[in-house]
Amino acid sequence: MAKIRKNSHKVLYRKYSSNIKYIMMVLSVIIITVFLPKQPRFRYEFEKGTIWKNKDLVSPFSFAILKTSPQVIIDKQDALDNVLPIYKLNKDLFNAVEEAYLNEFDVKWRTNAFPENEKQGYRQASFKQLQDIYSKGIIAINVKHQKGNNPNYDFSLLSNNISKTVSTQDVFTVQTALAYFKNNFKSVNLKIKEVIENLVEDHLQPNIVFDEKLTAVVQNNTVSSLSTTRGMVQKGELIIAKDNVVDDEVYQKLLSFKEAYEAQTKTIGDSKLVYLGQILLVGFIVSLLMVFLKLFRKDIFADNRQLSLILLVITTMLLALTWAIKLNLPSIYYIPFCIVPIIIRILFDTRLALYLHLLVVLISGFFVANSFEFVFYQVTSGMVAIYSIRNLIKREQLLLSALFILSAYFVSFLGIALLREGSFSQIEWINFVPFIVSVLLSLLAYPLIYAFEKMFGITSDVALIELTNTNNKLLRELAFKAPGTFQHSLQVANLAEAAIFKIGGNSLLVRAGALYHDIGKIENPQYFIENQNTALSPHDKLPYEQSAQIIIKHVHKGIEITRRHQLPESVIDFIRTHHGNTRVDYFYQSFLKNSPEKFVDENIFRYPGPIPFSKETGVLMLADSVEAASRSLKNPDAQSINDLVERIIDYKLEQKQLDNCDITLKDLETIKLIFKTMLMSIYHVRIDYLQTL
Repeated sequence: MAKIRKNSHKVLYRKYSSNIKYIMMVLSVIIITVFLPKQPRFRYEFEKGTIWKNKDLVSPFSFAILKTSPQVIIDKQDALDNVLPIYKLNKDLFNAVEEAYLNEFDVKWRTNAFPENEKQGYRQASFKQLQDIYSKGIIAINVKHQKGNNPNYDFSLLSNNISKTVSTQDVFTVQTALAYFKNNFKSVNLKIKEVIENLVEDHLQPNIVFDEKLTAVVQNNTVSSLSTTRGMVQKGELIIAKDNVVDDEVYQKLLSFKEAYEAQTKTIGDSKLVYLGQILLVGFIVSLLMVFLKLFRKDIFADNRQLSLILLVITTMLLALTWAIKLNLPSIYYIPFCIVPIIIRILFDTRLALYLHLLVVLISGFFVANSFEFVFYQVTSGMVAIYSIRNLIKREQLLLSALFILSAYFVSFLGIALLREGSFSQIEWINFVPFIVSVLLSLLAYPLIYAFEKMFGITSDVALIELTNTNNKLLRELAFKAPGTFQHSLQVANLAEAAIFKIGGNSLLVRAGALYHDIGKIENPQYFIENQNTALSPHDKLPYEQSAQIIIKHVHKGIEITRRHQLPESVIDFIRTHHGNTRVDYFYQSFLKNSPEKFVDENIFRYPGPIPFSKETGVLMLADSVEAASRSLKNPDAQSINDLVERIIDYKLEQKQLDNCDITLKDLETIKLIFKTMLMSIYHVRIDYLQTL
């Protein structure tokens, strides 16, 4: 679960007037309702094959019964099949062929030195047959007009704006025209016959050509003139009686009645009253959200940034629904509704994710067809989305979640289809495609989460994982400049992470906070004992007050450094609180011992605070103190480690450092046990198990 910046310290976070949240709420309601469709909603829900549980439905007006989509498609196809392709006869083509043929005939005759006295006879005979061929017509066969294995087909031949139906059997193709010429042209001189046949073949070309544009115009006119209705339902006629089954015929009547009703209410219904109804419904839903946040998530309710993010997600999703309705998308299920619970689950928590998803789905249900079916699909898939992403720490988790969501959609789709059709063969699997697209679009949650983190200052688990990578620039600098502090931070991270995991909390956030809690020691690492390699300490030459201030200053420096590197405030909280408002006791007691006569201002030796305000920051404080103190043990054994942990934690309680944490006494006992066990492992302490039995 992602952690948000705490609002406990107003000096650290910019807060706006409390009225802003209500203004944002009103604006979101207005934006949503302005764009929603403004027409009365059809009052009945129905499904094919179900029992009609409403009262007898009598038609209040006459309306036409619409054909089913498959029937419209069949009618269109039948109409298109009855439209013959249109071909045009090109009469001018033969004139060009005639001149070219006769000229080339003369040239061929002279070139081959055929007898001049036979020329005219062959010339006239061959030209006469060529003329007969063009008079009958030569067609360019179009294979897409052939049906089955039959190479011949009928077509409309357009000549002089007069159309007649002709078969391809009644005209020539180039091949059949040449064969016709060869069979009918006679010559005793085979050489002359061959030359003339080749010459005729060169001058055969189609003069009956397919007119694609004109055919398309005729087809479009034919389709557009088709009727989409079949019969009428008269005013006062019974459409369906109570407890009757909604069969195919009645189902089509109900669909037709619904469409006619919605068409009439666009002009008859009062759009202002419809808008008022939308405002009441959407406003009521958003008000419930605000009440939920005020009662159960006061931290979000008090932070306008987080609240604006939640309202933005709701508004955007409902605007996407409106866009889909106005564009008349083939299916409303193309919209990735599951992206809402994914984003809210990762950035906030499970309860809020489920609550928001339910609100969005409930509002959407008023504006989609088959609202119960829609709500069932979206609620079940949204729940699966939430369950499958408990925390997003690996990219493949999002892909696995998408697979689980798709599986949930498939189970719901199959169940509803079988319930409706009662047969696998009747299921229209193409209707499942929108769900696949929706799941793929839900993967956009990953970049959106990153954008929301930057825009609204929210820290997700993905960002925390990046911060805990010890190869990042800031932690590498700490390891190089202050290696002792770096090792201390790693040990604190291990202790705190194990403890918070056991008592419940965000272990990733604790680990990130532990790794950076002493980052301020980069400035003067030699002043901290874990980084000193010699017996001499730079504090030996400084007054106790100055030494204390140098030690305390690492908190301020840590905040400054991490803000400069744009670390999230949820991590900076650990730097600010890991010493609470305790004293630097070593220098304080040394001052009192060596200067008893001087007045001491205790605030000089005290950290500025604040004290920890969450489980995570409280556990880190304890882990930091215990780990640091354990380094002073000369001969660590089970008893000394046990006494150390008890003493440190009891001291923090006495100093009231854990007053603002929601850590129970039971949690403290668990934390003590984990610290003792891990420290014994670190210092290789052998436990005499026989004595413990």
